[in-house]
Amino acid sequence: MPALRIAISAIPFLRTARHPLPLASAALSLSLLLAACGQQAAPAGPPGGGMPPAEVGVVTVTPGDIGLQTELPGRLEASRVAQVRARAAGILQQRLFREGSDVSAGQPLYRIDPAPYAAAYASAQASIARAEANVGAATSLVERYKPLVEANAISKQDYANAVAAQKQAEADLAVARAATQNARINLDYASVTAPISGRIGRSLVTEGALVGQGEATPLALIQQTDPMYINFTQSAGETMALRRALDAGRLKRATGAEAASVRVILEDGTEYPRAGRLLFSDLSVDPSTGQVTLRAEVPNPGGALLPGLYVRVRLEQAKAGNAVLLPQQAVTRSGQGDSVMVVGTDGKVSPRPVKVGDAQNGQWVILDGLKAGEQVMVDGFQKLRGDAPVKPVPWQRPGTPPAKADAASARASAPAAPAAPGARAASAPAAKS
Repeated sequence: MPALRIAISAIPFLRTARHPLPLASAALSLSLLLAACGQQAAPAGPPGGGMPPAEVGVVTVTPGDIGLQTELPGRLEASRVAQVRARAAGILQQRLFREGSDVSAGQPLYRIDPAPYAAAYASAQASIARAEANVGAATSLVERYKPLVEANAISKQDYANAVAAQKQAEADLAVARAATQNARINLDYASVTAPISGRIGRSLVTEGALVGQGEATPLALIQQTDPMYINFTQSAGETMALRRALDAGRLKRATGAEAASVRVILEDGTEYPRAGRLLFSDLSVDPSTGQVTLRAEVPNPGGALLPGLYVRVRLEQAKAGNAVLLPQQAVTRSGQGDSVMVVGTDGKVSPRPVKVGDAQNGQWVILDGLKAGEQVMVDGFQKLRGDAPVKPVPWQRPGTPPAKADAASARASAPAAPAAPGARAASAPAAKS
């Protein structure tokens, strides 16, 4: 050290002839100088010589209205499902679609042998022609008999018989027209079309199969998957408890878009990007399961959701007033109750019992037990040492970039800037002496 070098270099000066000092006095002066150097080199420590307070992550309590979200199990279902069936009996001649493709309503899918139905339609048309001829002859006879019966040239009975024959011919014509319409319908059934628009699955029959013999043979299945329905259930006990809490005023009824909005959680835990809407809640309880059925609708333009897929539905059914969201690691749950660690203004940590609601996105909803402005400890529990005070610092969620330090902290933590060359040159002689 510079002071030590100065002290050692001063020993010969103390023993010069002009200032004769005893050797003991010189040694005493040297020891005093060494003691002074030791006092200057001692590092500064905290007041009282103890350890500095441990830093712990805290969250400041900010109460407010928090939507209580509920996750319920559900299953996806196509919004429209139609079975394609053969309504005309015959041999299947041709399949006109590609399996697994999208089809439009009215698009031809199968062709059944139309020959017998075309013959029946032609026969019905011939019956119409015969009936029209009979109507014409009967009408002419009535027109001839009418002036004759007025002149009493023929009996009234003959005229009545002619009128009856005319009406019967008109009725036969109506029957022939109805038979023709029926024959046309059967002929159209020979060409099987799509009843709805959607995606068609695999074909259940092949060309050459005899279909529609005795019953409507299933040919394929069409499902409309945009939008999709989600059927999910909630226990009747939870539904009644929610209604009691709403009636008592402990919870607020969810209103607006949040009340009707639902989110879909897929099997792998990811959330479907498009929100759905709640359609209805059933008015009755299933006696076999004790569950109430609800239905939601979710858009599926890309076909990512498939019918029959099991999912979880997250929806907001109520709001908790003056509630707080805390990370789950800040809450201790046990058989004796739930509690959190609160850091006081003096830095002391003390437990606080709280009332915990549901979990939301890795956080607990705290319904009661905390006040605005209080600091709840989230991490650093292993640093606690009895009743020793701690230093609270804002807690940051893992994976979140740390907040920027203020200018004073940045300056304090930055390395010292090197001195100017002139300053080093001026200080060098002093150190050398």
